[in-house]
Amino acid sequence: MTTRAFITGVSGLTLTAEERAFMHAERPWGFILFKRNIQTPEQVTALVIELQESINETDAPVLIDQEGGRVQRFGPPHWPAYPPGAVFGTLYDIDRKLGLAAARLSARLIAADLIDLGVTVDCLPLADVPVAGADAVIGNRAYGTEPGKVAAIARAVTEGLEQGGVLPVLKHIPGHGRATADTHFRLPVVGTSRAELERTDFAAFQPLADLPMAMTAHVVFSALDPAQPATTSATIIEQVIRGSIGFQGLLMSDDVSMNALAGSIAERTGAIVSAGCDMVLHCNGNLDEMREVARQTPVLSGKALERAKRALASRKAPQPFDRAAARAELDELVGRAGVGA
Repeated sequence: MTTRAFITGVSGLTLTAEERAFMHAERPWGFILFKRNIQTPEQVTALVIELQESINETDAPVLIDQEGGRVQRFGPPHWPAYPPGAVFGTLYDIDRKLGLAAARLSARLIAADLIDLGVTVDCLPLADVPVAGADAVIGNRAYGTEPGKVAAIARAVTEGLEQGGVLPVLKHIPGHGRATADTHFRLPVVGTSRAELERTDFAAFQPLADLPMAMTAHVVFSALDPAQPATTSATIIEQVIRGSIGFQGLLMSDDVSMNALAGSIAERTGAIVSAGCDMVLHCNGNLDEMREVARQTPVLSGKALERAKRALASRKAPQPFDRAAARAELDELVGRAGVGA
């Protein structure tokens, strides 16, 4: 059956009648959950089933941002807490194998939590490389400030998710680390030269170009396109993301409702599609906005459909796993390094 090229959030703990009718009529490719959608494991499991049944697709992808640290939609008391990405970077500096093992274990444990609920996609890992003076929106979510280290830890996180049967989404391509503003509120402009971006920011993404999905950055790189952020820039998508970085998987926008983007929701959606993103992400659960996104997104077809199918087909069955032993090992590794979760 056909689906449209967008991923949508919903407003609450269950679908409203209006939302159910919208899903049935417009058929989004996938869904994304936020804290407003989460109460208990039983409730989340029921919501995931309800979302998938609304479009008659039992395998429709359900996404979440579950990084650890301050970006963790599932948390205590029903789910364990996980360390932020910077913890793995600290461990890596002490012992490279230690840092990679901890990153892999944390992601494997997160995957086990998600699969229990029917959530099959995690918006992780990050390959952003922060610099001094950048906005704190990335901050300790990042694995480090050196591209090779960031890429190595991101790969370990990817391996942990994949071993647990969860698909990764690489973010925020081609790099959010230099942004001087939080894109939820305004548009950051990065004036760094292309040569320096290639050496640092883009270099962290290149070793991860084989990942099945990636999410764009709402950031202007004025050396490449002074008018448009990466999300709506055909130049950056073609020359950098698909070109020098070499990413050929499913490319989704960051949230279309963020204030970094200009124009109405409909105008933003149209610009995202025109620039070359395969998928539009809408997160806030506002049904009027969801309708605007649906009107402006095409039926998934052509290369975008091929990439979507290839991404979903790459998901593996979870490998055998002792959750209690893995959690004990993760806690021991983090504790041995003297850093907190």
